[in-house]
This record gives sequence, C-alpha cells and structure tokens, in this order.
Amino acid sequence: MTRDPRRPLREAWIVEAVRTPVGRYGGALASVRPDDLAAIAIKAVVERSGIEPGLIEDVILGCANQAGEDNRNVARMALLLAGLPVEVAGQTVNRLCGSGLQAINAAAHAIGADDGDVFVAGGGGGGGRAPPFGAPRTVRMGTASARRTSGRGSSVVSLSRSPAPPGGSGRRPEA
Repeated sequence: MTRDPRRPLREAWIVEAVRTPVGRYGGALASVRPDDLAAIAIKAVVERSGIEPGLIEDVILGCANQAGEDNRNVARMALLLAGLPVEVAGQTVNRLCGSGLQAINAAAHAIGADDGDVFVAGGGGGGGRAPPFGAPRTVRMGTASARRTSGRGSSVVSLSRSPAPPGGSGRRPEA
C-alpha cells in the first residue's frame, strides 16, 4: 500500500505537555510504579488540554526497561489508571533511550497518515525502580551504588491534528 503523493500529510500539533520529576535508582520515586507515575502525567495532560478522553485514539508510551514490572503494556495500564475509557488503545514501544521520542514520532506519523486525530504519547519508564545498567557484575542490586546513565521519569504530550482543540492552547512548538 502506498500513499498518494498528491495527498498532503496532515500536521500534528503538540497541544499540551507535562513531565514528572526525574528520579534516580533507589531515590524518592523508587516506591512509585512506572504505570502509576505515567498515569499521573496522562491524567494531567488530558485535563490541561481539555480534550475529551473518549476522542483519544491511542496512548503510546516508550519504555526502555521492559523488565520486571515493566514487562507488560505499560501504556495500557497507565491509561486505565488515569481513568481513560477502556475503548482507548494503549501501546508500549521500546527503542531503548529513544523510546519516548519514538512514541511521540509514532503518534505524529499516525496523525499525518490520517490514522487518527488525537493521541497521547511520551516516555513512561521508571528509573527509580529499575536496576541500574552498566553496574559491575559483583555489585548486588540491593546495595548498588552505580547510577543510571540517564534519568527516567514520565513525560507525556498530547498530539492533535487541529491547531486549537477544545480547551487547548493551540501553541505551535518552536522549531
């Protein structure tokens, strides 16, 4: 299936963005599950944007860890915890450190290809609970002093095809 080159791609707009604090392994966010943290960000971005939750086609979250409690569909769990309707789809993508960006790109591509109008996308990995990578093999994870090479939290954006959705600011991101 090919796209008709005469049909222009639709523009995707970021209508709202939020993020949680950045955590570190064993830090203040270590007791918060990644899906709970992502749910807080999803709920906030939906409330701030004013988008009707039932209009959301898909919640796409990137999660680089995908081990232990992150081994399931974090996006689906987070959207349900955020109170979105069960009819809203959720998918989790893993592109390691680029997972959150990949999630946003996937939502923008879907809008451009006319596969939907409203998406929520971002990163949803929780570094406060994930074992640090790059730690020496002799270090036990319970007492590891190694630090993750990148902070993890949840950052979520709401993407829409329209410049000013109901209740949204309609701000266009700066290039």
